[in-house]
Amino acid sequence: MGYGSYSASDWSKLKSSRNLSNTQSVDEIFQRRSCNPKFDPRFIGKRECFDSDDHPNTTPIVVGLDVTASMGYLAVEVATKALNQLIMKLYSTAAVEDPALMCAAYGDYSDESPLQVTQFESDIRIAEQLLELYFESRGSGEVTPTCLWEFLSRHTNIDAINKRSKKGFLFTIGDNADIRKNDVEETIKRVIGDDVPGATRESLLDEVQSKFHVFHIMIGGEGNRDILIGKKMIISETEIENIPEIIISAIQLQLGKQLNDVLAQWDPLSVPVISAAIGQLSIADSGQSITL
Repeated sequence: MGYGSYSASDWSKLKSSRNLSNTQSVDEIFQRRSCNPKFDPRFIGKRECFDSDDHPNTTPIVVGLDVTASMGYLAVEVATKALNQLIMKLYSTAAVEDPALMCAAYGDYSDESPLQVTQFESDIRIAEQLLELYFESRGSGEVTPTCLWEFLSRHTNIDAINKRSKKGFLFTIGDNADIRKNDVEETIKRVIGDDVPGATRESLLDEVQSKFHVFHIMIGGEGNRDILIGKKMIISETEIENIPEIIISAIQLQLGKQLNDVLAQWDPLSVPVISAAIGQLSIADSGQSITL
């Protein structure tokens, strides 16, 4: 993990070999019908994000997708377009040094596989692994990004954190489904196998925020008013094509780049959407507090 570099030509080859198109259904793109054991957190000790000769200053970035039934259109957008654009623009904007991406899928608490996590990678394997995820397409209205928070807190070994005391970045993307409050301890035990006595949504969020800057992109509506305050960005379904720019803008603001400079790098037609999204954030970094 962490070796090699992502290229547009590799993406073109993968897209052609899989005949990827945004006209496909989610089942046509995500063809697995059960969770691949290599992405099942019950069988994963640690996910590692180490520096290498190719990438001496890795920056871990996690993109977690809600894979409940209502979010199929998002998965299609990410798989056929947005993930490639995010990676290419991370490089073209030099937003961070040596980005290493993990993709995660989180679902409903009652799913067979409420959490799947790929490796951190820096080349085309980012996209290859995304396409291997199981899109379970169920849902009762209560999702479990809490499982992802716990996994990233306790099952990662990251050089940026351990060597340089620099946090990674976590972006979860979903709709306004409630983040489940009840039976958090029991859900973590079933999904990951960890004992976390007394765990709550809030305690797990606090824990992951010691390692990652946490953001949530919410598509449509307003939900979860009592959690992720100042970390949520609400956009409409028609604005999902701007997710790569929104993610990069949030990262740059977190790292101290000025708002005007962040917005100036984007297509003027996209700026109102990006500005409205990041304007919902309250960002604190390195002793300064920025409320947009």
